[in-house]
Amino acid sequence: MAADFSSTHFELFGLPQTFEVDRELLDSRFRELQRTMHPDRFASASDQERRISMQQATRINEGYGILKDSLMRGRYLLELGGYEFNDEHHTISDPGFLMEQMELREAIGEVRGSSDPLEKLGVIMGRIAADFDTLAAELKNQLAAGAATNHDVAADTLMKMQFFRKLDEETQELEASLEDELDHL
Repeated sequence: MAADFSSTHFELFGLPQTFEVDRELLDSRFRELQRTMHPDRFASASDQERRISMQQATRINEGYGILKDSLMRGRYLLELGGYEFNDEHHTISDPGFLMEQMELREAIGEVRGSSDPLEKLGVIMGRIAADFDTLAAELKNQLAAGAATNHDVAADTLMKMQFFRKLDEETQELEASLEDELDHL
């Protein structure tokens, strides 16, 4: 069994190296690769073949996770283009964006005190999803227009997407908490 661990995730799945990914094709190729490389298929193989199978299965799962997620895929594309992320020191200096983040956090903080917290939270969650999608479209355009020559612009967009992803996770946790509270009334 030959294993090529030098290929990109795009090459592994036989997909073009672009931000936009055909999700059905990705899912189909994932299942196909999983079937052929699953460690259970190599239970009676040599130790080396079982180890390679396990490494390949891990790589397939990792690649699938990256390619199916727009935020991780964008980051991966920039890294393939030579950009090195330094998350601890990368800051957003867009005052409008920062103000929007503060307003969203304030609105989230006021949800519990509203007359219909789930409805208010639903509106906020819709806004977060729409803003994330807008940024994903911007990133797609930046990458298609050659943002590889200006990594910082695309990296800023990715960092903004990361803010919205974190807000989305927080609002989902709040939604679950509110639903639990309603269930116990």
